[in-house]
Amino acid sequence: MNAARLTIVIPTRDRPTLLPQAVESALAQERVPVEVIVVDDASEEAPALPNDPRLRVERLATHAGGCRARNVGLELARGRWVTFLDDDDTLLPGFATASLDAVERASMPAPIAVLSGLDVVDEAGRTLRTCLPPSLPRGSHFGLEEIDPRLSFFSKQTLVAERAVLRSIGGFDVELEERPQTDLLLRLNPVCSLVGVRTVTYRHLDHQGSRIGLDHRRRQSGFRRLVEKHAGVLASHPKGFATLLFQHASVSLHAGQRRAAAAAALRAVRTAPMHTLALAFSPRRLRAP
Repeated sequence: MNAARLTIVIPTRDRPTLLPQAVESALAQERVPVEVIVVDDASEEAPALPNDPRLRVERLATHAGGCRARNVGLELARGRWVTFLDDDDTLLPGFATASLDAVERASMPAPIAVLSGLDVVDEAGRTLRTCLPPSLPRGSHFGLEEIDPRLSFFSKQTLVAERAVLRSIGGFDVELEERPQTDLLLRLNPVCSLVGVRTVTYRHLDHQGSRIGLDHRRRQSGFRRLVEKHAGVLASHPKGFATLLFQHASVSLHAGQRRAAAAAALRAVRTAPMHTLALAFSPRRLRAP
């Protein structure tokens, strides 16, 4: 266990059917020694998982939320490198190898973190879309910069970063359960280069099961906190901010929150009018990052 180069943290709560698939995919990594830490956020029943010396289960006595669960895993991690796998998603066997090989080849300013390609799949395993990440040097702002339109910011789940760097920025914001990865990367990229690997390594399951994103009240309050927290950098990137607002409007409208959708869309128009108009008529419908 002490030889692990990569720690894979899997926060979970009441996903007894999906969680074993996530754990199995984490343990199946090729060539790279890994440790897998499952942080069970007070599920009603303890998860049934394989007996493997590389696997550790930390069961929380009371429900703490996904961000706290991730931070618990970060504190327990012994690998130099850390990633976070959602309990309803899976890694491809080459995830660890592709990520750490990219670190060794990187020429961008240190410290380095890595993002790789992600397939969004349905419950039958069919690929709905593929998202390939950009590369952004230290000092950039992930999610706000202008990037090649063939690339996507919807790759945050694939992040592999140094444990020490993640700890130095405070890990995940426990007050921000909505879009916690967006917030994390907005704080990480200014102090850490992000290398984008154009290889798909991660499968993100698009399903109708329980998830925070379906809690409409928390979606709106979380988005407000995200905007307030990063007000300065958002104001300095009007096109990126307008895109974020437009995406939020689209998701809110799809959820039936028409008033919230209208408010976000209006703010997007006020922030960057022509850019928002282009987004509205783009044949590529934007997805929330």
